[in-house]
Amino acid sequence: MSAETTLADSEQRVAATKQPPGRNRKKARGRNRLWAHIYRYRVLYLLMAPALAYVLVYKYGPLYGLLVAFKDYNLGLGILDSPWADPWYSHFAAFVTSPYAGQLIRNTLVISVYKLVFGTVAAIGVALLFNECRVRWFRRWVQTLSYMPHFLSWVVVYGVAVALLSQSTGYLNTFFRQTFGDTVPFLTSTEWFRTVLVTSDIWKDIGWGAIIYLAAMVGINPELYEAARMDGAGRVRQIWHITLPGIRNVIILLLVLKLGGILDAGFDQVFIFLNPLVLSVGDIIDTWVYRVGLVDLNYSVAAAAGLFKSIIGLVLMVTVNRMARRWDGQVW
Repeated sequence: MSAETTLADSEQRVAATKQPPGRNRKKARGRNRLWAHIYRYRVLYLLMAPALAYVLVYKYGPLYGLLVAFKDYNLGLGILDSPWADPWYSHFAAFVTSPYAGQLIRNTLVISVYKLVFGTVAAIGVALLFNECRVRWFRRWVQTLSYMPHFLSWVVVYGVAVALLSQSTGYLNTFFRQTFGDTVPFLTSTEWFRTVLVTSDIWKDIGWGAIIYLAAMVGINPELYEAARMDGAGRVRQIWHITLPGIRNVIILLLVLKLGGILDAGFDQVFIFLNPLVLSVGDIIDTWVYRVGLVDLNYSVAAAAGLFKSIIGLVLMVTVNRMARRWDGQVW
């Protein structure tokens, strides 16, 4: 045995003696517990595997494409062989400094905030009405009818909107024409377009959103209502002092989740309803990204704008979550 081999063996023994006692045993026990846990709940993990695979493939896999935002992407060269942008933030600067950036961000925020505020209030109001209704068969029928529009595509909803609001053939404008002698351009007017977007979004999802709040109301202790009635509190007082505080955590949680997508504004809906006459008030970041990326084939700028939107949404979600923790003491 050579001197170098002997020296190397001695160094390995010295290094092994310097490790904390029991460190390897703790690692082994931890691995054993992990595999024992997986084996014990193997059926549940097997059921979870398709959903986990979906998340990995369709949620984490596309993150590789974020490189496009930092490269002068060439479709023929591919992502890896395309040259890096110089400077690296040039595509972000192209979006931020474009003449449409201010209008796009403003429209996106306004439409999103309107949907968030009015949609949340409407869903809570409908849930309160369902909770206070004592005729069970009537409540079941109305609740079923209220969340059925959630399963309609926005193409169908747009068809319903055209049938009702079209300036030439819409039922509502036909009534206005016969009654007042005038019509209202709901779908082509910059004054009415956002109202149509928010109203149709509320109509489509009001029943679906109310389900969560109604489930939270069912979990409130009924003894609180009995004590309130004995103290002489009416239905309005009970709603204000028992029902709404009882679902406060759910309201805050849903608001935090929705604020993470505050810059989405509903691409499907806006893309279908949008027309050239209302671009100034209806064009949002996602529709602009669609035109720039898939129509003009400027993939790098479109990817940079999408990444910019995602970063803003992440910052908003983390900030609001921290504020909610301080205000309510809950951790999500």
